[in-house]
Amino acid sequence: MLKLCGFSASNYYNKVKLALLEKGVPFEEVTAWVGETDLAASPLGKVPYAITDEGPMSESTVILEYVEDRYPEKPLMPASPYQAAKVRELLRYIELHLELVARNLYPEAFFGGKVSDAAKEKIRPQLEKNIAAFGQLAKFSPYIAGSDFTLADCAAAVHLPLVSSATRIIYGQDLLADLPAKDYLKRLGERPSVQQVNADRKANTEALMARTKG
Repeated sequence: MLKLCGFSASNYYNKVKLALLEKGVPFEEVTAWVGETDLAASPLGKVPYAITDEGPMSESTVILEYVEDRYPEKPLMPASPYQAAKVRELLRYIELHLELVARNLYPEAFFGGKVSDAAKEKIRPQLEKNIAAFGQLAKFSPYIAGSDFTLADCAAAVHLPLVSSATRIIYGQDLLADLPAKDYLKRLGERPSVQQVNADRKANTEALMARTKG
């Protein structure tokens, strides 16, 4: 059985977990906090990583693509090569151009740290530009890539709420507000898989904070 290693407070871990739940793939969750990871399986010490019958692998998007190829019975990618590429394009935008940029705000938004005013001033226009570009690609009809739930939705479900919350806290404005992201995330929240991921994330975040305080 595939083992998913990491912790449920991680949005990248949850992206893979959501895909596994949606596809109905049996898997075992193995808690691996940062600093306690298996460096033979994840040489950079990052989560998530997976242990398969054939060996380990790291990087969440790599694991997603492996799961899609290994368990094709319930696909989360279109059969059309072009449409599949468009899903990967959305994944790239969500992770590299939205979440990774917004991540610079997280220390102050979520963890009681401080981000310099200069950094905030630099990040905002970059995010606004990237969100506008993402808005040209995203369909929201009803899912990110169109009529079907795909791997891009697995990423959007866990990353977009953080982008929304971080920008609202730091700038007093949700920079995703001009997109139909709120209604989209509400629809996703009705899916049992998303509800399970969110419940586990909440519980695990409390455990993470307790570890940090301890």
